[in-house]
Amino acid sequence: MTDTAPVDDWDTDYDIFDPGYVTDPAPVWEELRSQCPIAHSERWGGSYLPTKYDDVQALAKMVPELSSRDVLVVPIAAAPSDATDSLPYGTVSAPISVDPPMHGWTRRLLLPHFSPKAVEGHRQYTQELADRLIDEFIERGTVDGAGEYAQQIPPRVIAHLLGIDESRVEEFTYWVRCVLELGLTKPELRAEYRDVIRDFFKEVVADKLENPDDGFVSDLLGGTDADGNPVDPLVVVGMLNLQLIAGIDTTWSSIGASLWHFGTHPADRERMAAEPELWPSAIEELLRFYSPVTMGRRAEVDVEIGDVTIPMGSKVLLNFPGANRDPEMFERPDEVILDRPHNRHIAFGAGIHRCAGSNLARLEMDIALRTWFERIGDFEVSEPDEVTWAGGQVRGPRYLPIRFPSTS
Repeated sequence: MTDTAPVDDWDTDYDIFDPGYVTDPAPVWEELRSQCPIAHSERWGGSYLPTKYDDVQALAKMVPELSSRDVLVVPIAAAPSDATDSLPYGTVSAPISVDPPMHGWTRRLLLPHFSPKAVEGHRQYTQELADRLIDEFIERGTVDGAGEYAQQIPPRVIAHLLGIDESRVEEFTYWVRCVLELGLTKPELRAEYRDVIRDFFKEVVADKLENPDDGFVSDLLGGTDADGNPVDPLVVVGMLNLQLIAGIDTTWSSIGASLWHFGTHPADRERMAAEPELWPSAIEELLRFYSPVTMGRRAEVDVEIGDVTIPMGSKVLLNFPGANRDPEMFERPDEVILDRPHNRHIAFGAGIHRCAGSNLARLEMDIALRTWFERIGDFEVSEPDEVTWAGGQVRGPRYLPIRFPSTS
């Protein structure tokens, strides 16, 4: 069967790129939980898809049994032999795509820059950015909430973090899309833009080696590895690659999905306008309900989970979005409850690879959504049937037509 053929049986032949699954995967997860909670498919190189919270969390914590060397949902073996994703030690996107012991010391280099206190240093810039973006369309009364707002915030914040010229953010966004969206099923495109990103950051690192400063890149270059030796500059190249890849698509998807929700659920929109003190719990609930990320792992040994054996060499898709809709973990899981009191979602993952940038993502969501509500006010998705979604590795709206009262 070809990878694009219609799905006949989701238990044994699921397709994460099926148009219906991309638009709304929740019915599939519900069906699988009751019939086959860990599904299997031969599509896209073959993989296993867990749908229960406990299973996903347990699998995420299986280290080293499940390796992070292959985090994309489509296997690297699909790439041409002269353009694989197999990288030499110094150019991997650590810590996300490496296992211990390298994972530990590379993550420790990053964490100080993403503590709650550290990310507060980006608040003023992010606030000014959100206001500047809204200034560009507020008089029109219409906007593509995905392309003109949600998509514009994370790449600029990441550029600000890295000390890179903000004028290149359109390039950054396209590069990331070519790796995580457009190129996910086209390995040649993915490999091409993986190299583009890597070459760009090689230039950034070379410049900072010649002209060090007190910024993020120079701080990483001044770090040491597990043995106390100066960090390999090529490792820093990989770490910068990670900031771009992991920090853009995921957060813009979360902001865009939140705007889609409020633009299609007027009661929730009205409640947030009336009760802005709900934003902390509302953001956690939106993260749970619209969790954007599915991560890949590769079994290094035969893995037993429940009554399923995942053979060595198999791909496992850590289905964090499906886990966050499990009724055994969440009451009324298929409803957005803005003041949900107990919300142990795993939208940012679980185990040692839990997202290091979660505090920055929350900051961006908080500012983007609060500012939107304060300045835009009442709004709606104007053409629901025209909304488009990306799926596979990261799910979120890519075109989101919104209408609101203009200020002109």
